[in-house]
Amino acid sequence: MALFKKNEDPAENKQTQAAPVVDDSLDVGTAEDVEAMMKKYDRESNVRIWEGTPKLVIRWIMIAFSVYCIWTTLFSKAMPEIRLNMFLGLIIIMGYLTYPMRKGNVKVNSLPWYDIVLMAMGAFPFFWYASHAQEIIKMSKKIDTFLVVLAIIALLSIFELCRRSVGVPILCVAGVLILYAFFNIYSRNPDIFKMFRSVMYALFYSESGVRSTPINVCAKYIVVFIIFGAFLERTGISAFFIDLANSLCGSTSGGPAKVAVVSSALCGMVSGSSVGNTVTTGSVTIPMMKKTGYHGEFAGAVEAASSTGGQIMPPIMGAAAFLMAEYMGIPYAQVALKAILPAVLYFTGIYVAVHLEARKLGLKGIPKEELPKFGNLIKKIYLLLPLVVLVWIVSTNTRTMQFAAAVAILVAIAVGIINKDDRITFTKILDALEAGGKGTITVAVACSMAGCIAGCITVTGLASKLLSGIMTASMGIPFIALVLTMLCCIVLGMGVPTTANYCIMASTCAPILIQMGFNPVCAHFFCFYFGIVADITPPVALAAYAGAAIAKSNPMKTAFNATRLAIAAFIVPYMFCMNPAMLFVEATALDVVQICITSVMGIFGVAAGLSGFLYKKMNPIIRLVIILGGLTLMYPGLTSDVIGLVLIIGVIVFQKIASKKETAIAA
Repeated sequence: MALFKKNEDPAENKQTQAAPVVDDSLDVGTAEDVEAMMKKYDRESNVRIWEGTPKLVIRWIMIAFSVYCIWTTLFSKAMPEIRLNMFLGLIIIMGYLTYPMRKGNVKVNSLPWYDIVLMAMGAFPFFWYASHAQEIIKMSKKIDTFLVVLAIIALLSIFELCRRSVGVPILCVAGVLILYAFFNIYSRNPDIFKMFRSVMYALFYSESGVRSTPINVCAKYIVVFIIFGAFLERTGISAFFIDLANSLCGSTSGGPAKVAVVSSALCGMVSGSSVGNTVTTGSVTIPMMKKTGYHGEFAGAVEAASSTGGQIMPPIMGAAAFLMAEYMGIPYAQVALKAILPAVLYFTGIYVAVHLEARKLGLKGIPKEELPKFGNLIKKIYLLLPLVVLVWIVSTNTRTMQFAAAVAILVAIAVGIINKDDRITFTKILDALEAGGKGTITVAVACSMAGCIAGCITVTGLASKLLSGIMTASMGIPFIALVLTMLCCIVLGMGVPTTANYCIMASTCAPILIQMGFNPVCAHFFCFYFGIVADITPPVALAAYAGAAIAKSNPMKTAFNATRLAIAAFIVPYMFCMNPAMLFVEATALDVVQICITSVMGIFGVAAGLSGFLYKKMNPIIRLVIILGGLTLMYPGLTSDVIGLVLIIGVIVFQKIASKKETAIAA
């Protein structure tokens, strides 16, 4: 079944995890095509090329960092000023060793002198702060000139690393807010030194800047879960998920697209990266879809939309779920529970769309004799044990999340040893540690920048001004406020990791939505969802571009198709803001059952209308009617449910009768 083979070099970036086996019958992109596409659009894909001894040295630095992070998160009793500054100092070193100053730097084993200087100068303030933490704490806000200069150097180094690894949008937001902080303080007290001292203390030495909630959660929880994900990938679980999806859906109409939906949902919740997941699973599913008869733009879009949705798939949900738990003040297990229904609706919408597209094109499934036998897959059910153990420990609330992740890593190693088809070795263990260290860089940098943004808002009291601004722009109408928030999330999320996007919106827009009367859980989920869909929303839709590179399709058309397929992600957040029971907030069992049934039927209606086909091709009026029926079913209220039900059933009956008439005439 595998049309692509895995690249065993873990030092290669995420876009080269799969390379094609030559198959002249398929017009699909090579690993080089994907890499070229992502280097053009994705900052995280532009990395230095190391070979020989330098490559080995950097590999061991990444491995040592991962081991250090696991040890500190489990056993360290050091104060945050020491622990977090050591963490960030190491991130600076690894970041400058990984990301060059300019795109397209392909010179092997190249580390210019200025990057060495930037790396050393950037890491020094963090290590100095860690080694002199007690003295600096005693100074409080009365830091001297030397410490002010150290803070400026540290922040500039983080800014430059952010530009290299994350991108410019988040940098622009942080830069504007820092300038505003300078202006705000200077306008109250026109003393340049005091202005710099106040801002640098707030952003670097206090707990409201770089070392605020995002980086604390990153160093405490996220890093160990990133490492766990790297170990899990090396147990062969991705191949198991793809085989399982093939066994369940492969033989149905347009089976490969449904395989892409199911396998990407399962793999995406583990990887936490929409782009990485698109490449890993898409290298198998996209050629299968094209071979079956799907157009390239549609095949790439299915994979991109499904892979992006993996980040909202419980129980893992990518790194941002831990930040959500911290910001909302609820257990992680509750976050995963509340995410179930929205995730089901998201993937139901995509699944219905690909099924109707297959019916419209008259596509068949994969012959059953070519599919994996379900009985053989059951024998490998033990591959799910690390996830089961993780969820069980976290849900019992008896141990910390980092302890649960550490135990799950050990279970993943044990499972990998048992799996004779893809047995884990000592080299693979080192590969996982290296991949975990490398994967932490962009998340940590993004979290530190998000902390700076939150710090500026805190030190200037900007939150109240933002609230009044949005209230004015929205004229006090909640729906308009939600639309403005959605646009902010999507624009800031273009090319920015989901974690960073959520941190920014959780610090700025979520509190505003809460003050406007929205439920706190709904407000945070709203920001989370629209931060994620930025990866498939034009003009900078990184996951769609990755899918287009594999499918050899038009990137922009692929992105628009992905947006259409993921329409649930644009509707559901509005629905749960209007009806918190969708997130199981203050909902009875009867409410939950009713919401589940009406919402699934509603998303079916919307997906069918956008597809333009049910039993036969729909005219524009019928499409509009069934979309309207779907939206009214998803809107809370008995009257709207009845209206929606009548409209959808009416369209289904009408389409069925018309289809039979056409068939009879043709006969």
